[in-house]
Amino acid sequence: MTSTAHAPTDTGEQPLLAVEDVVVEYPGRTRRAQPFRALHGVSLTLRAGETLGLVGESGSGKTTLGRAVLGLAPVTSGTIRYAGRTVSGLGKKERRTLSSDIQVVFQDPYTSLNPAMTVGAILTEPLLVTGVSRADAERRVADLLDQVRLPADAAHRLPREFSGGQRQRVAIARALCRDPRVIVCDEPVSALDLSTQAHVLDLLVEIQERTGVAYLFVTHDLSVVRRISHRVAVMHHGTLVETGDAATVTTTPSHPYTRRLLLAAPVPDPQRQAARRAERLRLAAAQGPLA
Repeated sequence: MTSTAHAPTDTGEQPLLAVEDVVVEYPGRTRRAQPFRALHGVSLTLRAGETLGLVGESGSGKTTLGRAVLGLAPVTSGTIRYAGRTVSGLGKKERRTLSSDIQVVFQDPYTSLNPAMTVGAILTEPLLVTGVSRADAERRVADLLDQVRLPADAAHRLPREFSGGQRQRVAIARALCRDPRVIVCDEPVSALDLSTQAHVLDLLVEIQERTGVAYLFVTHDLSVVRRISHRVAVMHHGTLVETGDAATVTTTPSHPYTRRLLLAAPVPDPQRQAARRAERLRLAAAQGPLA
């Protein structure tokens, strides 16, 4: 996959989203057990109209960071700011006021969509609860279905009637309902085949160029972040180990963990794949465990 994202203009303004020295801890399973620290003082920024790829293996803390931004994971210490306003630690009622600005697309579109509701009902619900008239909501839904390239009659069908890629388009349409400025994309294409992945990524880029929405794009796949991201942040054991321009980090990374992550990505040539596996094992033996 080659990069298709165009970098936003840097105006020197404050970042749209700022994560500052964030620590997330979960209590131990027993009263005497030590708490588990999922994030160790992570800091990053996201500008308007930018895609920041957050990449790492399972257990790296990348999903926890996305959940912290969404208010779904407890922030033990540190600060998360949106548009200059501190949003970490907000109560449920205050957090709901942010739902029009910060949205999410989850990994599995089928489990994130109510199987008993039609697509039209799924998309109109978040509009109706904010006081939008049904007629205006239905017009908005027709526009959203067009944006994500689904037929108009999709509104009258159930999620199970669509393919995985089409369901993810419905999930993207739902995230766009209230014109958010930030969307947290939590492994949004990992459950899709490569061809469908490419179509969904192209759609996300097209939407970003048209609307200026910013993406915090969580994934384990460096080839995916290379295609869609402007910058990349690499996480390992709850720590940010490398950040930089997407083209640089995904082709000539500086941190040993990122190099090993790059070598772990599969390639279609069996001989190249064998050579990459051997190089990864050599690096692992030479570098030992990465803290």
